[in-house]
Amino acid sequence: MGKRMVSVDVFRGLTMAAMVIVNTPGDWGNIYWPLEHAEWNGWTPTDLVFPFFLFIVGVAITLSSKSASAGAILRRAAVIAGIGLLLAGLPHFDLEHWRIPGVLQRIAVCYLIAALFYKLTSGQERRQRGTIMVGIALALCLAYWLIMTRVPNPAGVTGDLSPDGNWGAYIDRAVFGSHLWSSSKTWDPEGLLSTIPAIATALLGVACGLWLGSAAPPARKAALLAAAGVVGIAIGCAWDPFFPINKKLWTGSFVFFTGGAAALLLAACYWAIDVKGWRGWTTPFVILGVNAIALYAAAALLEHVLELTHFGSWIYRHAFQPFAPPRIASLGYAIANLMVLFALLAWMYRRRWFLRA
Repeated sequence: MGKRMVSVDVFRGLTMAAMVIVNTPGDWGNIYWPLEHAEWNGWTPTDLVFPFFLFIVGVAITLSSKSASAGAILRRAAVIAGIGLLLAGLPHFDLEHWRIPGVLQRIAVCYLIAALFYKLTSGQERRQRGTIMVGIALALCLAYWLIMTRVPNPAGVTGDLSPDGNWGAYIDRAVFGSHLWSSSKTWDPEGLLSTIPAIATALLGVACGLWLGSAAPPARKAALLAAAGVVGIAIGCAWDPFFPINKKLWTGSFVFFTGGAAALLLAACYWAIDVKGWRGWTTPFVILGVNAIALYAAAALLEHVLELTHFGSWIYRHAFQPFAPPRIASLGYAIANLMVLFALLAWMYRRRWFLRA
């Protein structure tokens, strides 16, 4: 990175903190509803975490001191995907059921395509590049919508958006077989087809990053970014009756709704931190945000260790469960996990150790 934009690191840190909390409850049967994913259609605050991260990946692409080479982009995407595949294999590395799609794998693909689009448009003026990114994002979402709702699936059904009957599930079963996420191995929330609109989420981030890096007055940048957020949310809500907001399918309405919400949060962070200079509270989130890959890997490894040794359940039963109502105890355990990981990241930060793909 060149001159770092603190608000971007804080946004990423907030997103990563939320990810740890929602992924590590003490008791999966006792969780406050905002910390659970929507069962299918609709959304909860938890459903914002992944698209927020993809959005900020897109923003960060535009803030490098110079455009990365195509080789560097490919290498970075390969490293991120490789880490994701390695973590997916833990702890037993079962070759028959090793999950191939995944969160980091999707991040790698979205980063790769968004960064290449950004590089290919380097000859354009900033505003034109931003318009191109939004146009491509909209085109990807419309193409996905037409496939999902207008093309009959192999069973001859048109517009089937159920977990097992949508077009993405058919493609994933044909390509990956048993290497899928769901226990039934019939669909995957990070499957191939739904990665197309996920790329659109990253491209919306690129468009916002181009605007933040412009020469416009800072207050104007914050205001227009917030306005773009409101427009994105409105588009998502207007599309919802025809193509429901759905994180697992990553529908077009979900792309614009969550992209708008991300733009609003980034506008608030940018205005408070980089415009008004209110930075006294930001350090913990900067520490989490600048080492996001390390935090993701460490969180996954810690979860596996605690599960394999049964130490996590022992800690929960003896240090949390007896002293609080079930949901508070479950949330307390998740926050304790975050504090342990924060201590590791703070130690790395003091030594200037950053895991870079």
